[in-house]
Amino acid sequence: MATTSIVETRCVIIGGGPAGMLLGFLLARAGVRVIVLEKHADFLRDFRGDTIHPSTFELMHELDLLDQFLRLPHQEATRMRYIFDGHVVGMADFSRLPTKCKFMGFMPQWEFLNFLAKQAKQFPAFELRMESRVVDLVHDGDRIAGVRAKTPLGDLEVRADLVVGCDGRNSIVRQLAKLETKEIGVPIDVLWMHISKRDRDPEQLFGFFARGKGLGLIDRGDYFQAAFVIPKGGIDKIKERGLPALHADIVSLAPFLEDRIAELDDWSKIKLLTVQINRLHKWCREGLLCIGDAAHAMSPAAGVGINLAIQDAVAAGNLLAAKLKTGPVSIADLAAVQKRREWPTRLTQAMQGSVHRHNITRIMIVKALQWLPALQFLTARLVGLGLRPEHVRSPTA
Repeated sequence: MATTSIVETRCVIIGGGPAGMLLGFLLARAGVRVIVLEKHADFLRDFRGDTIHPSTFELMHELDLLDQFLRLPHQEATRMRYIFDGHVVGMADFSRLPTKCKFMGFMPQWEFLNFLAKQAKQFPAFELRMESRVVDLVHDGDRIAGVRAKTPLGDLEVRADLVVGCDGRNSIVRQLAKLETKEIGVPIDVLWMHISKRDRDPEQLFGFFARGKGLGLIDRGDYFQAAFVIPKGGIDKIKERGLPALHADIVSLAPFLEDRIAELDDWSKIKLLTVQINRLHKWCREGLLCIGDAAHAMSPAAGVGINLAIQDAVAAGNLLAAKLKTGPVSIADLAAVQKRREWPTRLTQAMQGSVHRHNITRIMIVKALQWLPALQFLTARLVGLGLRPEHVRSPTA
């Protein structure tokens, strides 16, 4: 008969993404015993959000980690420029932000997560368990008291004063906790792919829009991570038209890619991202809190979902670390995290939804940025910092 290993800790975090790893770091830094469970064997997955916002660089500065962080492979962009109907439009200028780093960074997410894991492991209170897939919650009456997971070494039960769901838009934690979700709806999906980069390619342009089509490009050094926008649920029709038609659509937006578009010679090289915008009505119940995409899935536009998730983690650390160090936190303590982070989430989702659903909104934004370039500093604050940027206030051990 298989045995179950049982461990106890103050906090167990489900999901080793940006929110989970940063919260784990902050709690361990404060002396809170924390275990992070990540279902995969490593962080090496592609087509994830790779944006590092100025607010995240600022957090690294506040934690005295910025110099080390900047040594990791990354690209920097002080401005976001797009092509709309053949015209270059400056969308955001980060050069005057009140931050240490006045640029948007692009870094493979596995580099970011490995860095956080390395830093967190310096604290005795931190433990990271890979290949640990959560399958159930542990209940103590109405309170969530831990999780059960499958691992290569057998079944694992982690009993904790707090369970934090950081396991993304398809969160098993919120599913098992039966937390109700409000769907905002969005009319697009995205095809992710790699397209090689050439030395003669134009300076960083984040996106191309024309005739109802959209293409995003992120410079990853020797290749572009490309995102082609398609109608919601339209992948079957795209495949019916065939790869040559998809190639033609992409080249019509970015003609300089014509000499390499044939690299996309098989559908296995093209991944579908089903875009969601939703949020939980309640982010918590006794003994459990959800943050990041597990609490509010965002559109991939400008990578703001990652920024919101990281800001959630900082807020949770600020509000919960000191109390968790000595014992359980109350439902009121958990609700305080939602209260602090909910209005920037709601407003950001409302703006994303409006831009995605209404062409007139997109046109108005583009025209305003063309006529009043000073607005680029406003969009830089919205994209680069967010509506309520958080700063590290959690204690150290």
